[in-house]
Amino acid sequence: MSQRQAVVAVLLRAGRVLVIERGPLAARSGFWAPPSGRIEPGETQAEALVREVWEEVGLTVVAGAKVWECDTDDGSFRLHWWTAPAETGDLRLDPGEASAARWVTATEFRTLTPTFDGDIPFFEKVLPTLL
Repeated sequence: MSQRQAVVAVLLRAGRVLVIERGPLAARSGFWAPPSGRIEPGETQAEALVREVWEEVGLTVVAGAKVWECDTDDGSFRLHWWTAPAETGDLRLDPGEASAARWVTATEFRTLTPTFDGDIPFFEKVLPTLL
């Protein structure tokens, strides 16, 4: 089976990144991670980022730059990490997708549990280069 493709939204506001607690309808409910989702057929990575952010947290964003990629822990998805400025706008969480949301620093992200092991290198190595 071929690896599926997904985007991860690195939403930046005042030196922090938005993370959500994955909601009851999301895979791996309860885990803390940036908003993310599958790339639909015919969609670019940037288009998927804009759509997923709107669907999950209700922010209208413009895709910035692709800054990292990695595989999910089970290898089923290739994750494409994109930045998007999110300095304004109120969050409107989809209750099925996101139970809670926080704007965090890399240090604060390490205090959240549970998180995906694959996200830790992003917060430790990549994020500091973006701020």
